[in-house]
Amino acid sequence: MKKALRSLRRHILTPGVSETKMETRGFHVKSPESRELLETIGGTFLQGYAHVMEARSVTEAEGRLEEIPRRFRGFAYEGAGMGCAVLDGLPFGSGSKVDDLLAGRGRDHVYMVYIGIGWAMARLPRFRWPKSTGLDPLLLWLVHDGFGFHQAYFHTRRYIDEQYQDPGFPWPARDPRSYADRAIDQGIGRAMWFIGGTDADRVASMIDKFPERRNPDLWSGVGLAATYAGGASAEELRRLCDRAGTYRSHLAQGSAFAAEARVRAGLLTPQNEVATQVLCGTTPEHAAWISLDTRPNGTVRGGLPAYEVWRRRLADQFASLGGVTP
Repeated sequence: MKKALRSLRRHILTPGVSETKMETRGFHVKSPESRELLETIGGTFLQGYAHVMEARSVTEAEGRLEEIPRRFRGFAYEGAGMGCAVLDGLPFGSGSKVDDLLAGRGRDHVYMVYIGIGWAMARLPRFRWPKSTGLDPLLLWLVHDGFGFHQAYFHTRRYIDEQYQDPGFPWPARDPRSYADRAIDQGIGRAMWFIGGTDADRVASMIDKFPERRNPDLWSGVGLAATYAGGASAEELRRLCDRAGTYRSHLAQGSAFAAEARVRAGLLTPQNEVATQVLCGTTPEHAAWISLDTRPNGTVRGGLPAYEVWRRRLADQFASLGGVTP
């Protein structure tokens, strides 16, 4: 009976795989290869989500997540993060699924899990959103990144064409709301890599239509997606750098975040190496080291969140490298 209920829960709460198809979304298709890549990523995300929904425990779900191919496993953990957050937000939920995931193998995918929490918030009523006090104060802005990705991916006209921004995003209540929109923009930029079908010129043209004040965060998101998801050749990535212009260091910062996430989880692939060599001018291992080396320890002074201080330090590091100029 319990297995049947878990199966029913999975089918009711899991988004349909057709929602990740390029044709369904109306996204640009650069090539059959890029279509296959992006649709595989979407399908793998839903696979991770479904594993959590159907499993008897997070530990059981992790066993299935670890069987997913290396290139796509991080996206499965992102989906698992969403699934755990949805279960925590349901009436009579234990409220500990996300904690259980992060206490286990999900700790190596903490960035992806936090992004998955943002996906869940986009689909849960606000009174069911998690309390920010239970999350890492440095990394909680990745939740906004996930929320922004979801909104741009599923509500493209409003968030990309109409460039919508929430006038007062209500989470987290204790922190400056002005930064929430910036973190959301980082997720919107990441979604642009998918919406533009990994086409460097198409993605850059989308960003060009946005107000200049939003460009640094959008380019950061693009750099993260172009590195973590891949889908572009070295030549295309060099074109992306050219189009980024004065925001090239922000592109590199996002790329370094992606490299650190891949290195931390032991999921490096040749595609990640190509991306960091072009966007950061170095290896993914070195980019990951720079990211960790610039990470704030403890409280930072001033009105900026520690997360933004980290991003600025990292962008400044790459701006000073010979291959990456602001």
